[in-house]
Amino acid sequence: MSIPGPGGQGLQLTPFRGLRYVAERVGSLAAVTSPPYDVVVRPEGLRELETADPYNIVRLILPQAGTPEARHRQAAETLRRWQADGVLAPDPEPALYVYEQRDGPTLQRGLIGALRLSPREEGIVLPHEEVMPHIVEDRADLMRATAAHLEPLLLAYRGNGNGTSANGTSGNGTSGNGAAGPGTGGAAQVIERTILREPLLSTTTEDGVDHHLWRVTNPADLVEVSTDLRHHQALIADGHHRWATYLRLREERREPGPWDFGLVLLVDTTRYPLRVRAIHRLLRRLSPDEALPAVRSAFRVRTIDGPLPRALETLAEAAEAARAEPGAPNAFLLAGDGRFHLLDRPDPELLARTVPDGRPEAWRTLDATVLHHTLLDHLWNVSDTPEYIGYLHDPTAAVEQAERLGGTAVLMHPVREDVVHELARQGIAMPHKSTSFGPKPATGLVLRSLTLG
Repeated sequence: MSIPGPGGQGLQLTPFRGLRYVAERVGSLAAVTSPPYDVVVRPEGLRELETADPYNIVRLILPQAGTPEARHRQAAETLRRWQADGVLAPDPEPALYVYEQRDGPTLQRGLIGALRLSPREEGIVLPHEEVMPHIVEDRADLMRATAAHLEPLLLAYRGNGNGTSANGTSGNGTSGNGAAGPGTGGAAQVIERTILREPLLSTTTEDGVDHHLWRVTNPADLVEVSTDLRHHQALIADGHHRWATYLRLREERREPGPWDFGLVLLVDTTRYPLRVRAIHRLLRRLSPDEALPAVRSAFRVRTIDGPLPRALETLAEAAEAARAEPGAPNAFLLAGDGRFHLLDRPDPELLARTVPDGRPEAWRTLDATVLHHTLLDHLWNVSDTPEYIGYLHDPTAAVEQAERLGGTAVLMHPVREDVVHELARQGIAMPHKSTSFGPKPATGLVLRSLTLG
């Protein structure tokens, strides 16, 4: 995605002094990492991470205490103590960081740096989802207390089409081994040169993903990256709430400074395409016995065979079939009573009454749009607050928690990536938690303190 029109500043990714774990002070680098804060399954996953190592990063991103104020104060005190004890230490000079993830055949590489913040109207960083104010407020309080960016956002941009994608296919006659061809230049070439060196750190997390990090400090390399990126814009793939938090905290400060930048991982998706997955809903206080009768007059409802992987395949087949037929292309999978229930073929008249007008058809027919406006608001009368709805990336966890709580898991089918990009370019925000792009960066490999030079 290139910046339209002349004079666009584009992406401005700057070096910073990374704050990193000192390997000798922790059990292992893998044991102190975590998924992003909103992917951690609570309470089981949180407890598992806390016991993996006393210095696990989850104690900073999801501190546990009786009140929000106490949680944020505890995180700030923990961060200060870990730095004073030499558990975390800053790198000697500012750098960009090349970050690589390998998960079987999937390869992703990108650049971690401090990105100059820009509002939506500048068209440099494009959000595609709405945010929930209470989450932004919580993240803002945490960032104020710690004066740190504890985990990078994931941003996607479209490079110049040079090099090799993560599945080994070459877009410009390269060899297919990930090496850029002669004359590629820019950020892609800097990354390919950098990974030939010994990594700064390497670790394999419990999920089997290999992680490698390199520093980029050479002035010529930094200029090459900067010159390339200023011609591009990026899509927020993961981290809308943290981006909104960055912007809020910048507005609070009148003088230029470190709060004008936010910690990001920037990935060229022409070379390393991202995966798009769904985020599922856990309706904590609505049982399937209550949910199903309320939708039978508005959707076709069928009980289908499990286990869960097979049921998800049936959901995918129904969603694809719906897109090929006239009518609304919506399908959902309900669980929580030991069975799986497929909802599809919604009543067009009901959708016309409940889904807001004045937005593109691509937005009005999104599963998340229909879920929130037709199912949650109209048929189920469920308030979109943490007391009533949880958002989980893992369908297994969603089903298990629904069965334990006596609630309902609503399992979703992923949105097509081209729909996400098209709506973002139009400035149309999808409902919050509509997509999950990945692979997501591991939290804990590199932090950004706003008090360092």
